[in-house]
Amino acid sequence: MIKARGGIVIGLVSRPEKAEIATAVGADHVVVSTGDAFVGAVQELTGGEGVHAVFDGAGGPTFSASLQVLRTHGTMVFYGPLIGDVPTIAMNEIPRSTRLTYGTLPDHVRTHEELAAHAAELFALVERGELVVRIGGRYPLAEAARAHADIESRTTTGKLLLIP
Repeated sequence: MIKARGGIVIGLVSRPEKAEIATAVGADHVVVSTGDAFVGAVQELTGGEGVHAVFDGAGGPTFSASLQVLRTHGTMVFYGPLIGDVPTIAMNEIPRSTRLTYGTLPDHVRTHEELAAHAAELFALVERGELVVRIGGRYPLAEAARAHADIESRTTTGKLLLIP
């Protein structure tokens, strides 16, 4: 979605074999890192300025580092503690007048009409090839725990589908 709007994307992957996938789906730069080791690479890629926005769904292992790579007035969009609990943070620990948000669907899509408009935009991007949806695995619903374990192990790529 960022690429479709003209942005530059720095992708973060946990394993070298995932870098090619991130590039194939539009990342301009890919950093291979676990935990907080990506801060230096991102600062180098941005000339020390930091990024405008971070989208962090990992949680504990990356949360503090994600705040560190933001530029002044940057925004961190946290969307879930996928692989670790989020640390408690005091307001005075949020760096460089950045914004931190934990958005939920009802806050951003408040009516059926908004949902339909967003869905139409999303599917149009997919149809035009501007957004690639990679299905990384399919699991029977009864194996949801295995799907979560696979995500936590960082061995998956793309979206995982739970099939009823």
